[in-house]
Amino acid sequence: MATIMEMAAEIIAAHASTTPMSKDELLAELTEVHTALASLEKGEVLEQAETVEDTPAVSRKKAFGKDKIYCMLCGKGFKTLSRHLKTSHDMTAIEYRKKFDIPRSQSLASKNYSESRRKMAIEQGLADNLAKARAARGKKK
Repeated sequence: MATIMEMAAEIIAAHASTTPMSKDELLAELTEVHTALASLEKGEVLEQAETVEDTPAVSRKKAFGKDKIYCMLCGKGFKTLSRHLKTSHDMTAIEYRKKFDIPRSQSLASKNYSESRRKMAIEQGLADNLAKARAARGKKK
């Protein structure tokens, strides 16, 4: 079985392979992970670190770009946010809007993506089908 230091080193190596870190950050994180693993081995209950989720990772102005929309929780960019919020943060779009005071009129999709979807719908005649369905419904009343 691996020692606690070896496990901590593996965890930090995996994290450092995807995230650029300075030497001081590596040492600090190694110490923190080692301490947590040692506490777990002793059977102690770990106190969960308070996350700073109240401050957005990205400003609202930068979050809503033309090509990408950035998650204000983690700072990653996407074409649309709804699926990311559900899978990564277990949050609905309504909860996300409420947390960061985003109005309902603000789309959670990039402007270019929304525009391309709109053009595709017009080309396929989806608006015509909607108009026909509304007209048919109006005649029934």
